[in-house]
Amino acid sequence: MCQNHGVAYIKPGEVEVREIDYPKLAIGNRQCHHGVIIKIVATNICGSDQHMVRGRTTAPAGLILGHEITGIVIEAGRDVEFIKEGDLVSVPFNIACGRCRNCKAGQTGICLNVNPARPGAAYGYVDMGGWVGGQAEYVMVPYADFNLLKFPDKDRAMEKIKDLTLLSDIFPTGFHGAVTAGVGPGSIVYVAGAGPVGLACAASCQLLGAAVVIVGDMNKERLEQARSFGCETVDLSQEASLGDQIEAIVGVPEVDSFVDCVGFEAKGHGADANKEQAATVLNSAMEITRAGGAIGIPGLYVTGDPGASDEAAKKGNLSIRIGLGWAKSHSFYTGQCPVMKYHRQLMNAILYDKVQIAKAVNVQVIKLQDAPSGYKDFDKGAAKKFVIDPNGMIMN
Repeated sequence: MCQNHGVAYIKPGEVEVREIDYPKLAIGNRQCHHGVIIKIVATNICGSDQHMVRGRTTAPAGLILGHEITGIVIEAGRDVEFIKEGDLVSVPFNIACGRCRNCKAGQTGICLNVNPARPGAAYGYVDMGGWVGGQAEYVMVPYADFNLLKFPDKDRAMEKIKDLTLLSDIFPTGFHGAVTAGVGPGSIVYVAGAGPVGLACAASCQLLGAAVVIVGDMNKERLEQARSFGCETVDLSQEASLGDQIEAIVGVPEVDSFVDCVGFEAKGHGADANKEQAATVLNSAMEITRAGGAIGIPGLYVTGDPGASDEAAKKGNLSIRIGLGWAKSHSFYTGQCPVMKYHRQLMNAILYDKVQIAKAVNVQVIKLQDAPSGYKDFDKGAAKKFVIDPNGMIMN
C-alpha cells in the first residue's frame, strides 16, 4: 500500500506533517463507488486554514487540513462513468452530491447530503462534515462525475498548473465576490483585504471590466502586490478615513461595489489598526458603497470564534449598522462560493491567456515538508499564495 502524508492541525499556532492513512473508496463503513482517489499535484494553503491554525475556530487536534486540491485520478470507483484514471482534474472545495435540491439549483456550497451537522461541506475544514483534507499526497473525492473539472489537455494544463491550481477555491471565490457585488464594465470597486483572495478578487474585477479597482490593506507588501497589476490602493493604517482616501482617487468618497475579502478577524482603521474589530469591514462597506450599490461578502464569518475579544463575537454576533445599509438599499450577498458555477469559465480564461492569476496573487511553490514554515510566513502577512507540491510534479 502506498504511503501517504498530510498536514495536521495540532494546536493553535502549530501544524505538522505526519503519516496518515492511504485513502480508501469508502465513506465510513460504506463503500464509495462514486468516488475516486487522486494523487495530488498541487494543494494550497488558504486564509481560511489560517483561521483554524490561529485557534479561532473549534477545529479538533489532528484534523488533516487542505481544501484546495488539483491532481491526477489514479483509481475510480465502480459507478464513476465520465472521469477516467489518468485524468488531471481540479477539485472544488465544496463537496456536493449533485442530487439534492440545492445542488440541482447550482448552490453546491450548501449541499444538503454531505454534512450531517449543517448544509455544505469541504475537505479538511472544521464543522464541514469531517472529510479528510487534501494537504497530502493522496485524497479521496466522492461524487466524482459531478464534482471534478477535467482539464482537456494534460500537458497544456501542466504548463499553467500554478494558475489552474487556484481554480479549486481562491480564484472562483474572488470572482464570486466580484459578481455578487455587481461588478461589471465601468464599475468603481473597493476590495477590502489584499491577501490572496482579495488579490484574486481584484484581478477578477479587472476581468469583468471594472474601470477602477481599489484595494485596501495595512500590509505594505501586499498593497505593493496589488499595485503590480494595476490596482489603486489605500493604506488603512493611515489616519485619513477610508472615504477620504477613496475620494482622493476617484473624486467622490463612494464606490459602486464593495467586496469583503477579510472576514471576522478584521481590525480597525487608523489609530485602531492594531485592534481587532470584527465588524469594521462590514460597517465600512455600508458607509462607502453608494445608495443602491451591492456588497459581496466572500470573507469568512463563523458561528463560533473561541478567540474573539468579546462574548458576542464568540457566537458570531457582530455589531453592524444594518440601518444604514437598509436606508441605502444595499444588496448583501454572503456565503461560500459555489465553485462549479465559475470554474470551467475561469479555466478557459487561464488557458487562453485572458488572466494571469498566479502572477496576481504571487504564487510560491513549496514542498509538503515545508508546509509548517509556509503557514508561519502566511501568518506574518507574506504577500504570497503558498502552493504545496507534495509529489514533486511541479518542481521537477
